[in-house]
Amino acid sequence: MALPSGARALPAPAAVARRTLADRDDVLARLLLAPALVYVIALVGVPFVLAIVLSFSSATAGSLELSWVGLRNFLAILPDPQFHRALWNTLIFTLVSQALVIVLAVTAAHVLQAAFLGRRAVRFLLLLPWAAPVSLATMAWTWIFDSTFSVVNWTLRFLRLTQDWYYWFGDPTLAMIAIITVHVWRMFPFATVVTLAGLTALPHEITEAAVVDGASFWRRLLEINLPLLLPIVTVAVLFGVVFTSTDLGVVYLLTRGGPYNSTHVLASLAFQRGILGANLGQGAAVALFLLPVLVVVAAGMLRTARRAEVGT
Repeated sequence: MALPSGARALPAPAAVARRTLADRDDVLARLLLAPALVYVIALVGVPFVLAIVLSFSSATAGSLELSWVGLRNFLAILPDPQFHRALWNTLIFTLVSQALVIVLAVTAAHVLQAAFLGRRAVRFLLLLPWAAPVSLATMAWTWIFDSTFSVVNWTLRFLRLTQDWYYWFGDPTLAMIAIITVHVWRMFPFATVVTLAGLTALPHEITEAAVVDGASFWRRLLEINLPLLLPIVTVAVLFGVVFTSTDLGVVYLLTRGGPYNSTHVLASLAFQRGILGANLGQGAAVALFLLPVLVVVAAGMLRTARRAEVGT
């Protein structure tokens, strides 16, 4: 129908812009998270569920039979003295090494924050223990603590600190000291980097105001830096506790649980019972024993970190 004279034609409706994938946040988020989710389910979730199933079964290596035995595997390890020793070693190993790691990391972070010649080189060298393969590093430490060629013994004698000759892998206490030493050497670079990142992010105005007010280094450290660093340090401790209490590499490569099975931790004992001893059910039960404790520790530390966040 023709328009009456003098009437204007209505403008054409604007074309609706087509939404791309980048505009759909919900779909894009699911696509980006999908590979990580598949990875976690395949490499963490499935073995974890399998370990739970094995711990309630009579599964053995080399057999496809899987019969339900209830709590028999857990009841079998509870009165075992070797399990008690491994549990005690795990607690000592975790607590002592993490205390040393945090003290060394906070100290190193404050040193590396200062300006001095060669700071970049020192930071690079600091990361080497963390980046070095654990098997290669443990071989070197095995030579350092060797009963015949021990560099530690020769150094102590040269400095006239002792005239005794220590058999590091022949005595349970010395063997645990060697294990903790190597683990601290491996872990403290990562904790130092995390602490240094948190230290760099602290508000400079607070520290400068404390310096103007005449606060000493120790007062700034104890009353300003450490309280502000608490959320970062808590995350580093949480990572360290979980990693240390479940670590198998250093203990097995350095002492293989010896001498006389006296340096086993729960992870190495689970490997010995489940893989070397072919008792998969009991090995899985040993491995799962610390899980409830770690869950409680993780929840408590995350709660502490959330409460200590700046501005809350």
